[in-house]
Amino acid sequence: MNEILVLYSCCASLRSNLIKEATMSYIKAENVLPEELIRQIQEYTDGAYLYIPRKPGSRHAWGQQTAYRGELQQRNERIRSDYAAGASVVALSVQYFLSEKSIRRILQNT
Repeated sequence: MNEILVLYSCCASLRSNLIKEATMSYIKAENVLPEELIRQIQEYTDGAYLYIPRKPGSRHAWGQQTAYRGELQQRNERIRSDYAAGASVVALSVQYFLSEKSIRRILQNT
């Protein structure tokens, strides 16, 4: 375990590469980790995908890195507006490809 901590401290200069590549769906270990650390990790999981969670306090809220959260808010506003203009729950569920229960939940969260 101490070897891993020592190797981690040696790769501080590689952190900038990690940050640049963080927008990808995954990062190649050989691009950001020292070779010795990779060999040690391979002792535990050879060739498998490995998820490394974010540090506590640096997690992002759902949808924070994409525009999807905003798109859902706009859609929900259109649903509320259409409902206020007289559209039925059934018609809205067909129009927006959502269940009636989902439409009702959106309408309740005004």
